[in-house]
Amino acid sequence: MADGRPVVALESTIITHGMPYPRNAETARAVEAEVRAAGAIPATIAVIGGELRAGLSAEEIDELGRAEGVFKATRRDLAPVIAARGTAGTTVAATMAIAAMAGIPVFATGGIGGVHRGAAETFDISADLTELATTPVTVVCAGAKSILDIPKTLEVLETRGVPVLGYRTHAFPAFFCRDSGERLDFSCESPEEVAAVIATHRALGFGSGILVANPIPEADALDPLAIDGRVAAALADAEAAGVSRKEVTPYLLARVLELTGGRSLEANIALARNNARLAARIAGALAARNG
Repeated sequence: MADGRPVVALESTIITHGMPYPRNAETARAVEAEVRAAGAIPATIAVIGGELRAGLSAEEIDELGRAEGVFKATRRDLAPVIAARGTAGTTVAATMAIAAMAGIPVFATGGIGGVHRGAAETFDISADLTELATTPVTVVCAGAKSILDIPKTLEVLETRGVPVLGYRTHAFPAFFCRDSGERLDFSCESPEEVAAVIATHRALGFGSGILVANPIPEADALDPLAIDGRVAAALADAEAAGVSRKEVTPYLLARVLELTGGRSLEANIALARNNARLAARIAGALAARNG
């Protein structure tokens, strides 16, 4: 970073809560490799022994992947975890916060959290949306997770002043699927166009993040109708099991994995790698503008 080279932040809940070992560690290393191949430096973010870390070794990633009972930390959890010298995987919100502290402007993840279905009764709305509204980090994702209420998620982002850019699309993607049915106002055709929006957003003095919605590659996408049915079944199972709060997302993703016979895991890996490639190119374009 001191040399002005492009750096991409990566989250660690994909390691601690997103996939079983060894696929979690293998995927984290593959995502880092995608960033390097596209000309940037990966910085996987986590809390290790009470320290905020932006950049993990391959050995540390493997240890994190093997560890059991690791905490899943969002922004509000960071101070208690650090004070207790704990170890935690970082959610989108926590990763954004740490990336901003470290001066890393671009972050690649799978999909953001958002407004959960039934939020009118449960008030279950991800801290990711608040972080996007207050932290100046650009997040490259495959849209919002399919388990969410996507129209309400986009309404909250609009209300909080977060620009949402489709990458070569006006259709907002839904994680495993390329099109959620929701249309975006703005689309960028190149990393340089995205970098120009980021630079302009900063020049205007706006303090929010920017969301770049990058659809899963067509060859890896799942059928929307089939996914909707699996998600509905998973939601019913979660309610019957009494799953709530931060355990909802990992439970639903694991249940959808079972219901799709493993296809959702392969799609998850493909979209994570695709987002890392794009984030690295955006970081490179941003570094070129700043150089």
